[in-house]
Amino acid sequence: MGKRKKSSRKPAAASAARRREPLDTAFTCLFCHHDKSVTVRVDRKEGIAQLVCRVCDQRYQSKVNHLTEPIDIYSEWIDAADAAQKDGQAHRRPLASSSRLAPAPHYVGSDDD
Repeated sequence: MGKRKKSSRKPAAASAARRREPLDTAFTCLFCHHDKSVTVRVDRKEGIAQLVCRVCDQRYQSKVNHLTEPIDIYSEWIDAADAAQKDGQAHRRPLASSSRLAPAPHYVGSDDD
């Protein structure tokens, strides 16, 4: 008795499902808000990535490994900018502060009357 023959699958249909679209390498700047003005250069040999905005010349530099992609550097830049903004707000004085002393409250029923 023989075995049944397996049906053959088309290889084109299987590879189309696995096809990955490339990730972006140009991004929107956080400071000047220009689309696709920020580029990321990853130098794996040196282990450094540089992010530069062509419009406002904003720069960021980070360490990389063999798994790092440009989108990872852009995300780190966003996180670093948020952390710097929060740190800057923590050291500021309140805007509504006054150097004048408040008058002493007058209590009803005090002994001074």
